[in-house]
Amino acid sequence: MTRSIIPQDDKCNGWYQLLSDPAPPNRLNTHTDADWLVIGAGFTGLAAARRAAELRPGERVVLLEALRVGQGTSGRNTGFVIDLPHKHDLEGDDLARKQKLLSLNRAAVDDLATLVERHGIDCGWSLAGKYQGAVGERGLKYLAQYERLLKDFDYPYRRLERNALGPILGTRHYAAAIYTANTALMQPAALVRGLGESLPSNVELYEHTPVVGLTRRGGKWCATTPEGEVKATNLLLGSNIYAQEFGFLKHRVLPVMTFASMTRALTDDEMALFSAAPQHFGLTPADHAGTTVRLTPDRHLIIRNQYRYVPKYHDNLAKRMRVRQGHRDSFLARYPSLEHVPFMATWGGACGLSRNFTPFFGKVDDNAWMSGVHQCVGVARGTISGKLLAELATGQDSRQLTDMLAVSGRPALNPPEPILKIGVKTRMMCAARASRSEL
Repeated sequence: MTRSIIPQDDKCNGWYQLLSDPAPPNRLNTHTDADWLVIGAGFTGLAAARRAAELRPGERVVLLEALRVGQGTSGRNTGFVIDLPHKHDLEGDDLARKQKLLSLNRAAVDDLATLVERHGIDCGWSLAGKYQGAVGERGLKYLAQYERLLKDFDYPYRRLERNALGPILGTRHYAAAIYTANTALMQPAALVRGLGESLPSNVELYEHTPVVGLTRRGGKWCATTPEGEVKATNLLLGSNIYAQEFGFLKHRVLPVMTFASMTRALTDDEMALFSAAPQHFGLTPADHAGTTVRLTPDRHLIIRNQYRYVPKYHDNLAKRMRVRQGHRDSFLARYPSLEHVPFMATWGGACGLSRNFTPFFGKVDDNAWMSGVHQCVGVARGTISGKLLAELATGQDSRQLTDMLAVSGRPALNPPEPILKIGVKTRMMCAARASRSEL
């Protein structure tokens, strides 16, 4: 299979811009053999490579990344590692399924926390929890539903009204919010880079090394890169939406891009808005088409909202500038006194959805396994599923692996273009219009 679309860095990721310059990339420029080939150095691929190397310490693991580690989607999210099941799963009636998802997500939070501490990864890691916020009547309706779901799930939470929220969020824009304590906040590009720098010694990481062709010859997987080739016995795919380019889950993934904008660091005077310690927080919207807000420990405010269908996995500058204006409107609605504070970056990150809200985990071919289509919750899901993918491929058995197989499935087949494009765009436009009060 020859790949037609290769990831490109648009140099707009605000998280990555905050990092120091890395050492020059190690590129693959030769033909080599390996026991394990892992494609994609995001949360899934990094976890898969790490676990394969741990389970098979005498075997060679090659990890290929098209960009620098941290430049891709895993370094572009808003920096939440959430333990709760996501919206569709939380709303379901299957309590046992919810418990499995909660257990898997918490394992991901614990695994990442352990790695951060063990390797001294400087990524602002904090088990700070998160707020689910409502602005107006529509948001309050969704917040009430969320509260009922938490009660049914017997999950501890705390509800705060406008006056209590003001000193925390630095704004009286929110009518109410529900706080849950077991979400970690972090700097995603810094975390992903740190995970890449701390891999076991039998993992060889090659950056700026996109896979332009993938075939199976003589019982081996052969990945062609611009300057070399890897032949491997086993293949682990952490490439998510790009797996379609290799022929896997073809026409079953909906590539969707979400967008964020980041301010410059706030001054001491500007930080006076946030009078409640610890002066950093993460808030997600009760209406899921609403606005996510983060204040980072290094004083950057981040606004995230708006979705686009991106069949080529990228956007364009004109589209991003329209998104940026929408972010500006949302920012000023919350922080009118910070009108003078500019955005330093606006970026998008592509994630994979499916029409039946089903993620994939399992075998895709002889000696080939994949985890992907994470429904926009790739940090926790990618981390734990990548680890368990290596366990599945090496013949391990565990309760976690059984649970992961139970909560995964096969993404639904998409209708043909242009019906798909029209349908997805129409649905997104309707959702955005309905949620205007929460943006």
